[in-house]
Amino acid sequence: MRMKEISLRQDPDLRKELALLARGCDFVLPSRFKKRLKAFQQGQAQAKKEEPVTPALSESIPKFYFPQGQPQANINIDNLISKIEKIFSQFPDERVTIKDMGLVAKVSACECPLYWKAPLFHAAGGDRRGYVSVHKFVAMWRKVLQSCHDDASKFLHLLAKPGCNYLEQEDFIPFLQDVVDSHTGLAFLKEASDFHSRYITTVVQRIFYNVNRSWTGKITCSELRRSSFLQNVALLEEEEEINQLTEFFSYEHFYVIYCKFWELDTDHDLYIDQRDLMRHNDQAVSHRIIERIFSGAVTRYHLSFFKCRLSYADFVWFLISEEDKKTETSIEYWFRCMDLDGDGVLSMYELQYFYQEQCQKLEAMAVEPLPFEDCLCQMLDMVKPEIPGMITLRDLKRCKLSHIFFDTFFNIEKYLDHEQRDPLLAARDAETVGQEISDWERYAAEEYDNLVAEEAANEQNNDG
Repeated sequence: MRMKEISLRQDPDLRKELALLARGCDFVLPSRFKKRLKAFQQGQAQAKKEEPVTPALSESIPKFYFPQGQPQANINIDNLISKIEKIFSQFPDERVTIKDMGLVAKVSACECPLYWKAPLFHAAGGDRRGYVSVHKFVAMWRKVLQSCHDDASKFLHLLAKPGCNYLEQEDFIPFLQDVVDSHTGLAFLKEASDFHSRYITTVVQRIFYNVNRSWTGKITCSELRRSSFLQNVALLEEEEEINQLTEFFSYEHFYVIYCKFWELDTDHDLYIDQRDLMRHNDQAVSHRIIERIFSGAVTRYHLSFFKCRLSYADFVWFLISEEDKKTETSIEYWFRCMDLDGDGVLSMYELQYFYQEQCQKLEAMAVEPLPFEDCLCQMLDMVKPEIPGMITLRDLKRCKLSHIFFDTFFNIEKYLDHEQRDPLLAARDAETVGQEISDWERYAAEEYDNLVAEEAANEQNNDG
């Protein structure tokens, strides 16, 4: 027999008694009210059961965040492992050296670029014994396939220290040493072992300069995924001429950077002080900005021992930033130097502080400097800051003439070049940013030709 539904609205006595109970009154319900209350509760419970259950909101939203890459559907890991075991069976005792690891990397079960061979070899423990057994490699690769689902996460897993989800500078050394040892474009370096570490240091700094956009010294999977580094690693296999890979691996770019540092490092201990750096480009860079570089604003070392000296690794950052002030990293580099109080804003006081030395240099050259007020109006008109009178990093990144802004305040030679150039040409260059070779590539090509010409002239003089 179905329970007849009781409405509280139709029974004022029951509603009154329930209100008293809700206020905590000690009141004993008559038996007739108890029966009605019980019937009401049962009716409510039955109605609740009959209500359709709607799925939770979280169940209807598909997963969209995949920090290790989006998993592939219908991937048969056991089938891939069997292909790897078949490759290993071709080698004696099913053991592979780093020389033959390229065959394993290229097999369809791995589908890795050739120069992943060193990371694969070391991740499977090959550096300890000089070879990798099939069991060690299969165990390592199975773990990679189960937890990593795109190239960025796989590469990071292979290079990173156990338990780390980021890459530090030393993690790239085994990979780059293999590039030096096996790439045909660097064959001439095999006998010049002293240059191996210099070249590797240069490439590591360029990797962090372009990839580590957070300035933490730790490359994350998302940073690696957003960069073009893995595409360049894949091109190492296709491009025999290493100098064509100008973003990271060019030997000519390394040669230019190292020769520029060697000219300043008179005692050749791979460290330079402020006086050494002042001699760069005939003292074109102001002393005040050099002081800021040595203050630790843009260098990795903050110990007192290193504050008075700049390492070769830090010089790589300086030279690339000095010769190409249009990239995001270089804009961040010089903004940090000019932001004296670290408040994220370039104030009028800070701009005047750096411009004063420029005026002194101009007067020493018998050139009348532009008054600071006029110079400030020009810079504000050029940058167009969102907040009047306050220039932020965002303003400079949005401005396509950031190189002119920075040169105005701390590079006297480039400042004069900009002043003597047609403004229409400068505006046209601003419109073509990113459509041609970068300022750094142009500088490196010109300097390399000059260095080669000087070396050839010296050889002729020595022969004579």
